[in-house]
Amino acid sequence: MSHFVRDRGVISLEEAVRRLTSLPAGNLKLRGRGLLKPGYFADVVVFDPERIQDRATFEQPHQYATGVEHVLVNGVPVLQNGEHTGNFPGRFVRGPGYQMKKP
Repeated sequence: MSHFVRDRGVISLEEAVRRLTSLPAGNLKLRGRGLLKPGYFADVVVFDPERIQDRATFEQPHQYATGVEHVLVNGVPVLQNGEHTGNFPGRFVRGPGYQMKKP
């Protein structure tokens, strides 16, 4: 995100956030996701737009992005002040094309 928003100025921050949230949720027809609205499942990221930078690589994929202060998944803190809380409140999301395999 920082590359296209801050470094190159290709898209606005607001457009980048939309492309990472409500756009894919809408394309995948995931009801109750992608927007901050009452009754929706919400994952919230609090970040510093001047410091946000992805650090993950193919060789080291489990690197936190810099500039991310807090992350809440379904309303539960997962990252506070840049440190993992040990909480894992995420859920498997089944879209309209999901079909359970029969044993």
